[in-house]
Amino acid sequence: MSFLEQLKKVKEASLKLMHLKTETKNDILKQLADNLDKNRCKIKEENAKDLANGEKVGLNKALMDRLLLNDNRIDSMIQGVLDILSQDDPVGVVEKGYKRPNGLKIYKVRVPIGVIGIIFESRPNVTVDAAALCLKSGNAAVLRGGKEAFNSNRILGNIIQDTIVNCGLMRETVLVIEDSERKLIYDMLKAKNYIDLIVPRGGEGLIQFVTENSLIPIVKHDKGLCHVYIDKDADIDKAVKIAFNAKVQRPGVCNAMETLLVHKDVAEEILPILKDEYEKVGVELRGCWRTMKIIDIIPATEDDWETEYLDLILSIKIVGSIDEAIDHINRYGSSHSEAIVTENYSIAQKFLDEVDAAAVYVNASTRFTDGAEFGLGAEIGISTQKLHCRGPMGAYDLTTTKYVIYGNGHIR
Repeated sequence: MSFLEQLKKVKEASLKLMHLKTETKNDILKQLADNLDKNRCKIKEENAKDLANGEKVGLNKALMDRLLLNDNRIDSMIQGVLDILSQDDPVGVVEKGYKRPNGLKIYKVRVPIGVIGIIFESRPNVTVDAAALCLKSGNAAVLRGGKEAFNSNRILGNIIQDTIVNCGLMRETVLVIEDSERKLIYDMLKAKNYIDLIVPRGGEGLIQFVTENSLIPIVKHDKGLCHVYIDKDADIDKAVKIAFNAKVQRPGVCNAMETLLVHKDVAEEILPILKDEYEKVGVELRGCWRTMKIIDIIPATEDDWETEYLDLILSIKIVGSIDEAIDHINRYGSSHSEAIVTENYSIAQKFLDEVDAAAVYVNASTRFTDGAEFGLGAEIGISTQKLHCRGPMGAYDLTTTKYVIYGNGHIR
């Protein structure tokens, strides 16, 4: 069957899926969670092949970490499916309803988008997250993972499709593309009659390619150049814990901190403490000239402020005010996640109001920007744009609206 014929089948499946009852969708998700658990040994065997291939071709630490599926991550996938199952079904929710003076009753109702195309790299767990969210929201899915996760994506795709078929749906309700030929991405981006939304998740090269070539609306999961700003009114203990966690807990992901901003009035107190903590775990520090006067580190360049390291590397800049911190973030940030550590309510509110990002935090690590942490079960991606959604995308964000109008012989 050609790729075009497969897409026609997906479109057909989507028209049936959008009317599925909540109970039926939840039953599919329950069976999917059970089948993932039953097949965890097969999943780890196939994942081991991808890890071995990754070592052979020299994938960096961040990509190898994203590729790994161990028991903990399989447990997380299963829990994500169950969390999505437990959520309210967004389909059919009436956002508002009103009656016009002429008697027409008008309702704005949430409906599935249709067919969602997800193009992603490295993380095989996205196969399960995306399929579960699409099923919950009544959408069919076309999933194209990266070649580095070929074996993992294939086994997960087979488990998903076997579950769907066992529940009486078409296998193409979730199409997992096994062919790693790059041309298929191009074909997906041109299939505007069969795919309604494209969500790319990956490096800057993939995002740029999709943005430049898609005939279909896209929601970008762009890079995460995140900052933590330690204000002059910060609690030092909180600041150290937050700045350490945001960089070190998992450095190879998009919500990890890449640049630390420190107010000049607390720099001499906190920077030596942070340097000691970071050096214990091997973080390479780069700093502005003012930072270098306080702690012995290498100089940061203009490129450092613009770099998403995805590694144990951190840039540090001392700023003179909250305004300087906000200006720096809005200039160099990627509109992903930004945090301030302060006990000053007015300063915190100014930061929340003026920083342009999908998620802004007061006294908390940027590492919380995640579908599961936000109570969404999982996310299809973290949108760094402003339309039609922003931040972690759950099942609700995979729906749109239509107007439903009731009349009684009305004519105009």
